[in-house]
Parts: sequence; C-alpha cells; structure tokens
Amino acid sequence: MLLRFLKLWMMLCFACVSSAARLDPFALRLSCGARQNVHSKPTNTLWREDFGYTGGIAANATLPSLITPPLNTLRYFPWSEGPQNCYNINKVPKGHYSIRIFFGLVGQSKDISEPLFDISIEGTQLYSLKPGWNYQIDQVFAEALVFLTNDSVSICFHSTGHGDPAILSIEIQQIDDKAYYFDPQWSQGIILRTVKRLSCGFGQSKFDVDYGGDSRGGDRFWQHIKSFGEEYESDQPRSVETRIKHASHPPNFYPETLYQSALVSTDSQPDLTYTLEVDPNRNYSIWLHFAEIDNSVTAAGQRVFNIIINDDLVFKDVDIVELSGDIYNALVLNTTVTVNGRILTIILKPKEGNLAIINAIEIFEVIMAESKTISEEVSALQTLKKALGLPPRFGWNGDPCVPQQHPWIGVDCQLNKSSGSWVIDGLGLHNQGLKGFLPDDISRLLNLQILNLSRNNIHGAIPSSLGTITSLQVLDLSYNLFSGSIPESLGQLTSLQRLNLNSNLLSGRVPATVGGRLLYRASFNFTDNAGLCGIPGLPTCGPHLSGGGKVGIGLGASFTFLLLITCSFCWWKRRQNILRAQQIAARAAPYAKARTHFSRDIQMTRHHNNYGKTSTAAENGPILLS
Repeated sequence: MLLRFLKLWMMLCFACVSSAARLDPFALRLSCGARQNVHSKPTNTLWREDFGYTGGIAANATLPSLITPPLNTLRYFPWSEGPQNCYNINKVPKGHYSIRIFFGLVGQSKDISEPLFDISIEGTQLYSLKPGWNYQIDQVFAEALVFLTNDSVSICFHSTGHGDPAILSIEIQQIDDKAYYFDPQWSQGIILRTVKRLSCGFGQSKFDVDYGGDSRGGDRFWQHIKSFGEEYESDQPRSVETRIKHASHPPNFYPETLYQSALVSTDSQPDLTYTLEVDPNRNYSIWLHFAEIDNSVTAAGQRVFNIIINDDLVFKDVDIVELSGDIYNALVLNTTVTVNGRILTIILKPKEGNLAIINAIEIFEVIMAESKTISEEVSALQTLKKALGLPPRFGWNGDPCVPQQHPWIGVDCQLNKSSGSWVIDGLGLHNQGLKGFLPDDISRLLNLQILNLSRNNIHGAIPSSLGTITSLQVLDLSYNLFSGSIPESLGQLTSLQRLNLNSNLLSGRVPATVGGRLLYRASFNFTDNAGLCGIPGLPTCGPHLSGGGKVGIGLGASFTFLLLITCSFCWWKRRQNILRAQQIAARAAPYAKARTHFSRDIQMTRHHNNYGKTSTAAENGPILLS
C-alpha cells in the first residue's frame, strides 16, 4: 500500500513538473482603436483594448482581406500627429517572439486610397508597404521573429507621404528561443522577416490554429498554393490523412497537417520550379519541407533530386526516405542565400526517371538588428521634448536615431564605434516657435557638438549644466527670451568655436572665463542684451567687488532699509499722537470757552461790587480801623 502511494505521489510530482515545463507561452493580441476587450469568432480569440500608442485617432475599420482578424476598429496616424508614431508595450517578458501587425483601411469602402508607410520594430526597419497590398492575401500584415531583451517592445510606423498609416491589430507571441536557428550567424542580433509561407497541394490558406498547431509555433499563416506553374499540368497535388511523424517537435513546432499535402512534378514537366520577386541585395533564409506521402514511393532510392537556388546547387541527391528515416516522416532542409537581383528561383530537379515532391516553403529576409541610441540620451531628449513643448508634428517617438531612414526631426546622430551605440551629436531646432525652457537634463547629451535653438521664444535661465558638455563646438541661443546672467561654467567649453547669445534678456557681467577665452579662440555675439556688460562692445560695468564686499553692501543696504522702516514708524507714531491730541482738544473747546466766560463774569461782578462799596464808604466818611 505504501509502495503504491509513493508511486502515485511520484507520478503526481512528475505531472506537476511536466505541466510547469509546458506553461503556455506569453501572448498578447491588441485590437487597435478598441475601447474594451473583444473576442473574435470562430476561435473566441481574446483581443485586448487599445493601449500603448503615442498618438493617432481611433476609427472604424474596413477589412481588406479574408484572413484579416474580424475587428471593427483601427488606429490611424495623420501627418499632423508627426511622421513617426509608435506602440510602446511594456511588461513583455524577455525572449524570442513572433510579432505580427495587421493593416486596415479607414472607412467603409475598399475604394479608399491605400496608405503606404514603413514599419520598424525595436528601431530596425523591417518592411515598406507596396502598392496593391490590400489585394494580396499575404501582404495585409507584416511579421518578424525578434528577440526582446528589455521587457518591452517598440513598434513604430513611419509616414512616407503616401497616406496615413492605419493599424488594425498587433500580435506578440512567444516562440522557442531556438526557433528557426539557421546557421552560426544566428544570434539575438538577427531578425527574420517573413516573406512567404506556402502550403503546397490541396487545402485552404490557414493559420496554425486551424491546422491544430502548437501555440509555441506562434500561430503562423500558411498561404495555400495548388500549382507553381500557370497551368496545373506542370505539377499535381497530393494529400493523405496518414499521421506524419517528427512534425510538431521543438523548436519550430510545425503543424502535422502541413505535411499531409504536397505538389509532385509530372512526367511532362519533371522539374518543380518556384519563383518569387524579392528585394534585391538581401540575404534570405529558406526552409523547405518534405514528407514522402506519394504511395508510389515506399523505400529509399526511389525518389532522388537536386535543389538549385538561383543557379547554385544547394542540396545534392536529396532522398526524403533516407534522410527522414521512413515514409510519412517530416524532413526540413534549410539554407541561406544572397539574392543580388529581384528574383528568387527554387528548382527541384529530379534524377533521371524520378519526380520531385515538396510540401511547404518558408522564406525569411535576414535582417541585422540596428544598434539603439544610448538610453540616457533618449531620456534626455524626452525631457527636452516636454520642456520645450514640442508640437506633435515633430513626432519624437521611438528611437531618435534608428531606423536610419527615419531619424527624429532636428536630431543628428553618430555611431559610437567603441560602444556600438548611437549618440546625439547635433540638435537643430531653430525657428520652430518653441515657447518652453531649457532643462538641466540637456547636460546628459554628453556627445553634443552643435546646439542651435535660435529664433524661438524660449525663456528662463541658461542652465549652468551646459558647461559639462565639453564636446560643444557651436552654441546658438540667440533671438530668444533667456534671462539672468551668463553661467560661468560656459568657460569650461574648451572646444567651443561659436557662441551666440545675442538678442535675449540677459544681464550682469560677462564672466571673464567666457569673454577672455572667446576673445582668442572663437567668435561670439552678446549684443542686444540691455543688461550685459564687461567686454568690448558692451557697456562698462561698475567697480568689481569681491564676494565679501558684495555681502557687506547687502548687509548695509538691509540695515539702512530697516533703519528707514524704524524712523518711518516712529514719525508715523508721533504724528498719530499729535493728531489724537488735536482731536481731543477740538472736542473740549466749547466747554473750555464756556468756563472762560463764566470766570470772567464772576470777576467782573466782584469788581463791580467792590467798586460800589468803595463809593459808599467815601460818601459816609472815613472808616476807622481798630
């Protein structure tokens, strides 16, 4: 009983470990322009609501193809939003991904002019839409296999002046880290852009989900093709329902159904030839799929052929049964070729008395991933974008230097050979009507050689941090509203050749470290700043005071100010007392006058009485005093 329990416990543990090892890969499907999550039929696929975009306008969508996801909205990016707009999606685990972008048409009619624009992923340009894409079943989307290393992905759309980019959906699906390993050059610096996926023989154009494919394969789209030639007599389709071994195995996880149909050449046309127009001067990784499903072949040696690509013998004496080990076994052959012209030709040429067979073809363009701009400098430019209030028409989104075909407006870049990263060596934003201020973060552009912000309405102080950009050769801040003094730190710019600060609101003495250095080593212009002084061509400054003298003057001025305040207060207090006394006296005046009159009357009465008494005495004779 105990032994049985232990066995059961071990089986459960093994099942848990196996389940953990088989966790579903990361997948994110975004419905552009949607305000809420939606599910699409018939697979009930979840599409997330729109997020992560840098601009654009949500609108109703017209679906250009039967394979386009059945979604009702899209996001389009008019030229007024800038020539470059992106989706920046975070919280994407590091790994290997299949990224697919579906395009749409704005409005309700397919007669609407199709937009033509460029697409880049992580700063590397992958694809340029070609005229007529909305009528080609496999050109309504762009797809690439990309390594993501920063827990995020940036997908950008670059206007080319031929309509506004319109994006219907974005799919990000994790695949095996070793998927489509093609040769020793394969690495994280390589991107594979899907050019063509063909399923040969009977069937319909489908996605892996319809083939019952493993989700680790990335849900690929396979375009069905019944014949390589214009006439079906050149080849014949075959199909079986027999199980195919070694199909859905890592790292590519091909759907088994892919190998259950094929094209077989005929006696009248023994060669199987496939041609495709491609972009010239590119490298292409080609994957050829085989399984011996023709019942006329039962053993090795019965079907042998060569594979020739653009006149080069790539695979000699291919025997599917021998190479795969048996009939109904999947076989995949891969090679990488350089195509100088515009035509890629694949020929399966059988040996005498044999016919050729093929089940599927995959063709990828091999693209070297672009180096990115140093993140510190990208962050500095984003801060500058906010501080200067750059209008949307600048389109400062994505990476400022890559793709190289679409750098940011006003930004000049240079590849730093030592670090392998792009750096910013020039900013030319003159005469753009900017009204913000110049942030201290400008100093993080340590490789800047030219900074021209002239003829704008930029205000505030000149950041002293500019003095740390020792590579600066040209600094032009003229015809703005800069105020305050010129930072002494500008004297540290030993490489400076031209300094224009004229026509601003600057004041104070031009620092000796600036004026003295420039007099001998560079041209300068400080004119039309009413408050500047100290060098030839500007007003003479007053006596130069030391720091202690300035402090003494400041303290003296403060004491004098306090003394004036005190005296003013005392004078005001005394004045108030005088006014109060006068008011009291004015109220008491009538009573005082009455008392005065009363006293005078009494005195006059007394005087009168005494006068009368004296007269009487005189009349009665002298009075004798004892």
